[in-house]
Amino acid sequence: MLSEPTYLAARMVAATIEEHFAKHLHAARKLDEPNLALKPETRIIEAVIDAAFWASLRREEGRPPKISIALLHPSQSDQPLAFGKRLRLTPKNLIKLAPAVEQPGVHLGVWHENDEIFIWGTTHTIPGICFVLEVAEPGLLVIKHKRTDGFGKFVNVAILKGDEIKIVDEETSGIGDCPELLTSLLGLPLPYRNGNNVNVLIQLAAAMRQHGRGGLVLVVPAESDAWKRSIVQPMNYPVNPPYAVVTALTQREEQDGDKLEWQEGMLEAIKIVGGFTAVDGATIITQDHQLLAFGAKIARSEESAPVDELIVTEPVLDGKVQRLHPAQNGGTRHLAAAQFVHDQRDAIALVASQDGLFTIFSWSPGLNAVHAHRIDILLL
Repeated sequence: MLSEPTYLAARMVAATIEEHFAKHLHAARKLDEPNLALKPETRIIEAVIDAAFWASLRREEGRPPKISIALLHPSQSDQPLAFGKRLRLTPKNLIKLAPAVEQPGVHLGVWHENDEIFIWGTTHTIPGICFVLEVAEPGLLVIKHKRTDGFGKFVNVAILKGDEIKIVDEETSGIGDCPELLTSLLGLPLPYRNGNNVNVLIQLAAAMRQHGRGGLVLVVPAESDAWKRSIVQPMNYPVNPPYAVVTALTQREEQDGDKLEWQEGMLEAIKIVGGFTAVDGATIITQDHQLLAFGAKIARSEESAPVDELIVTEPVLDGKVQRLHPAQNGGTRHLAAAQFVHDQRDAIALVASQDGLFTIFSWSPGLNAVHAHRIDILLL
């Protein structure tokens, strides 16, 4: 028998999360996507969240758990590691198994049968739109699903931190003029070949957060050098010729049997670019992903006035739109990014803070202002 969840947030979000998966699975089936997960039920979602939350507050040998739970039947996984007997899904069993599944890409497989939820083993492979719950830190749970194309960052659905609940708003994305990167992070279906350009920035954003030093990336038009008027010259670390490996990979047509090789090469090239974002100053790339410089210093254009207002949004349900002075939105990186986008309105800026916050700055013609999209909820 399924026990009643004692973590109130589990009951509050479960039905909304079921609706999310139903919508995405329906859309994927209309596109004839292969190898899709089964839709999770509200009561099962409640039980998984409840067990994971209480497990997150415990410690095994003094260490908090880091666990990824995937809801799927063993038959939906390629080469699963199946346990000799099923284990009940309880906080105690999750804590005991946590040390074995800390490595990225390893999931505890969980399924339900005869009104019982059990842990059946581990897996590296899961079907598209599969329910995944990640225990990120004590009291912090991230609910997400795998992209149908299998490449890149999982799509976040909701963040639960104690009694704080944030559910991603896929409909409005905050307010208008939504950058393509944000649209992709919200999980709109991206075919393997046609989604490459967007996925590059997603992976770069993840790399910026991963090194933990903070970073600033300026994405500028490839056909114009007007952006140089907002950069202190000469630049400290220009790249000559531009590093264009990522560009070449996005333009390469898929060949039979080389998908895995393409993905590995792309991730390696993005890691190289991501590493330079840890250097103090701005990393500059073109809209077709050529690395032009790193460690660059931003300066207000001579033709421009100081930016004095930002529109700040977060893509969560019931999120509020704020109008702030740039100094109220963050430190020097945020202020520099806002000024750059204010001056160079065909560019965007990505800012990662050392504390894990992440913001996309873009110019909104409709609002006639710099729009700061806070998206760390999408990158956890």
